[in-house]
Amino acid sequence: MAIDRRTFVGAASAALSGAALSVSSATEGAKRGGSYRRVATEEAFSIPEVAEALRGVARGPGNSLDLYLLRSIYDSPADTPGGRLREALLDLEGARLKEMDANDVAVHLLSLTAPGVQMFDADLAVDLAILANDRLAEVIGRHPTRFAGLASFPPQAPKRAAMEMERAINRLKLNGFIVNSHTNSEYLDDPKFWPILEAAEALDACVYIHPRAPSDGMDVPFRQYGLDGAFWGYGMETGTHAVRLIAGGVFDRFPKLRICLGHMGEAVHFWLWRLDFMAERMQAGGRMPKLQLKPSEYFKRNFVITTSGQESHPALDYSLKVLGPENVLWAIDYPYQPTSPAVAFMDSAPIADEIRQKVYHGNAERIFRIRT
Repeated sequence: MAIDRRTFVGAASAALSGAALSVSSATEGAKRGGSYRRVATEEAFSIPEVAEALRGVARGPGNSLDLYLLRSIYDSPADTPGGRLREALLDLEGARLKEMDANDVAVHLLSLTAPGVQMFDADLAVDLAILANDRLAEVIGRHPTRFAGLASFPPQAPKRAAMEMERAINRLKLNGFIVNSHTNSEYLDDPKFWPILEAAEALDACVYIHPRAPSDGMDVPFRQYGLDGAFWGYGMETGTHAVRLIAGGVFDRFPKLRICLGHMGEAVHFWLWRLDFMAERMQAGGRMPKLQLKPSEYFKRNFVITTSGQESHPALDYSLKVLGPENVLWAIDYPYQPTSPAVAFMDSAPIADEIRQKVYHGNAERIFRIRT
């Protein structure tokens, strides 16, 4: 599955970096719809070099469930649904800004789309993460009132990942981090990844755990009926990752680590009572490390969630009641989800206006340090 970095990172990078379209300065000001400033916090993009590398993965051997999505997007003609999605991911300054303006969306918090750099060999992953972060910082520099960004990093090389994380926050001034759940079917509770978690905590920067298809060890039941993707598998995979972090004692070692989950928290907080109840038994039986807190206490202390791709008022109401209005952020999941329904969902939510303002922008500005 690994791809040699020299195939994809070279002289073409310089030419591609200047190829983006620009918009007039009249559209640079952050649009504000009515009394609401809308900051969308899970908005995907890509760059040509990553797209080309993922096309190589899509055409290569392997049995990863991610290949279904990769082949549909990166190895499809431009006039197919997957091809049009690929173009939307690559178009940062044309159609995206027009769509934001048309729906009075002030800011996209951009992140390199799944699976990011996590299916490449370590050297290529490092190079492409650096390149993607540089490009992200450049586009934010051109549109500082419209875009913010989450930095990519290569979990395959934890120490080099930590170095890139520090550069992304301190030099590039990005707003946090994105990781696409497992890497080579391994999860961040493994001590080998602790340099990454240590860096995130030290930098006081939130890590957004974004879905990808279930890992090899849990893939079999997801291979039929389209269960591998957003229909079911993404939430199960990412929710499992979050619960592993809690059950593995990660937040006892890194108590200030902040994690963001999309898609209404991947439903983890709907299970908190049962997690608390069963954790006592698992610890008493020696199957789980002794934890300082209940699972629900870690989730409420160390996690925030977004609404991306989950436009349900009852689910939003439950989330606000259980987690508090300071821990729920609005998101669209552009371009995978349409913008207008996401705006209508939050505009029409039966909640107090003060809470709507927090979810729409206040929490994102605080947690991801997005300028107002």
